[in-house]
Amino acid sequence: MKFPYGISDFKKIVTQGFYYCDRTDRIPLLEQGHYLLFLRPRRFGKSLLLSMLGNYYDLALRDQFGLLFGSLKIGQQPTPLHNHYFILKWDFSCVDPAGGVQHIKRALYNHINGCIEDFVLAYRDFLPDKVAIDREDALYSMKSLTAVVRQTGHPVYLLIDEYDNFANEVMMGTHQGKAVYEALVFEEGLLKTLFKAIKSSTSDSIFDRIFITGVSPIVMSDLTSGYNIAENIYLDEAYNDLCGFTEPEIADVLEQLAAETEHTLDTTTAMTLMRAYYNSYQFAVESGDAIYNPTLALYFFKHVQQKGKFPRKMLDANLSADEAKLRYIADIPGGKPLLSELNNERHEVVILELSDRFGLERMLDHHSKDQRFLASFLYYFGILTLNGETDEGDLRLTVPNLVIRKLYVERLQEMLLPDPEERDSGILAAKQVYTTGDLSPLADFIERHYFTVFRNPDYKWANELTVKTLFLSLLYNDTLYIMDSEPEIERRFPDLTMIIRPDMRRFNIFDVLIEFKYVKLGDLKLSADSIRKTNLALLQQNPFLQQQMTQAQRQTRDYGNALQRKYAGSLHLKGFAVVAIGFERLWWEPVRFISGEFPNSEGPASRRG
Repeated sequence: MKFPYGISDFKKIVTQGFYYCDRTDRIPLLEQGHYLLFLRPRRFGKSLLLSMLGNYYDLALRDQFGLLFGSLKIGQQPTPLHNHYFILKWDFSCVDPAGGVQHIKRALYNHINGCIEDFVLAYRDFLPDKVAIDREDALYSMKSLTAVVRQTGHPVYLLIDEYDNFANEVMMGTHQGKAVYEALVFEEGLLKTLFKAIKSSTSDSIFDRIFITGVSPIVMSDLTSGYNIAENIYLDEAYNDLCGFTEPEIADVLEQLAAETEHTLDTTTAMTLMRAYYNSYQFAVESGDAIYNPTLALYFFKHVQQKGKFPRKMLDANLSADEAKLRYIADIPGGKPLLSELNNERHEVVILELSDRFGLERMLDHHSKDQRFLASFLYYFGILTLNGETDEGDLRLTVPNLVIRKLYVERLQEMLLPDPEERDSGILAAKQVYTTGDLSPLADFIERHYFTVFRNPDYKWANELTVKTLFLSLLYNDTLYIMDSEPEIERRFPDLTMIIRPDMRRFNIFDVLIEFKYVKLGDLKLSADSIRKTNLALLQQNPFLQQQMTQAQRQTRDYGNALQRKYAGSLHLKGFAVVAIGFERLWWEPVRFISGEFPNSEGPASRRG
């Protein structure tokens, strides 16, 4: 098998024998609309989709239809419109967003003019007259193009890739970016004027069909009357997997890899890893199958094929999502608690509906952000995904997988520990837990660094889940572990598990299980100051604290034994019960499991607190 990692050229993929996940059967459905807007997160295959459509409808490729589509679904029953159009394609990710309005205008005009020149070259045998290219005014070039095309009797299919890319880059920049963005999209701004020209070209069917891709509806919302003809198809369940792979497709590729490779491939383990790291995107409420990120799946396939083993880093560094979006959320009211809570595996955001219209003013007005806006924003950028409905008909949104959860963890670390040296110290303390079984360095670090932060009034939103989140933010290691917060085990939910990846069990490290309890200061009738000054051994004599610790130990033991049953006694498990006394002190104890039944379960030799 040949995997087209990083390749979005449809013609190259199908003619050179690369793996192609056939979605051509959706073409008849797409033809029911004329001016379509399709949104998906970055690196989800939107460019390849446009390339496929361009090759299907290109009138200059009529003689190659059998070569390109004969073996695909649409090749058996093509629509009458195949090879019926001139294809004009723009890719706004190629437009430099740096500098002021004039610089961006020049970059945008250069791109459009360059695409028109490519158009003229590709269709020189079809065009009766010369197209006038105006270097200073790409809109004039467009007008000349449509005038020439009108004489041919053939319409144009306009494909716009990443329509919001450079505008989003400007908007997510400095405060100066706000003024530049407004100059681009508001009133008679550059981008709005361009889309007015596009809309005008649809009136006489010169631009007979338009397909636009992007990440979010923000820019389209601000264009308003400049382009109010777009039909939004991105929430339609019929297009849920238009970009992306389904689990049966992933399983089929793994089976083919196992059959062809000279290395032994455990397809069950491979599927387990891919499901945890890449799966669970759902872009429509009633969509059925969850979707795997296609670029990351291809990265995994290619690595396994070439190296004979699973990737050490499940997220290719070149494909990391833009963390500016998480920084944006963290900096607005309500953002910090949301990012903190979303580090909890079972936390979900519940909203009535997704927002599909919110522009710059809403983005920048910190006082207008509600839960619906925050969740919708994160959904469009692939940092949250739909997860069904509540019994009351609301939408559930959750973090899709471990690749995305890592972004939340890293952002939380930066929020709480802005000093890189302190972050490194915290991660080193966390490492002691799974390499030596000693929780003391991590507990001490959290008391000295994290708890001092959470005494600040800015963090009044902290709650009992926060303690678990603080531990998770430092312990998180998706290179060695499948990290899980509250996984379901025998219909129960332990607080935090770190299960060593099957391909990493060669290392001298432990599986980890931690159960947390949180005690409010009011339950002890003690002040925060007195708790900080009291010896921990004296605090441990408090009957209420002892009750909480006993309960945490019992739950840890029960969960640990259940884990060993689930993994047939193969875990090298360390268990810990942790009681947080407000955000002042931590009391922790190791927990031993049934060592006779599960010989790999080990507990620390000494108690610590």
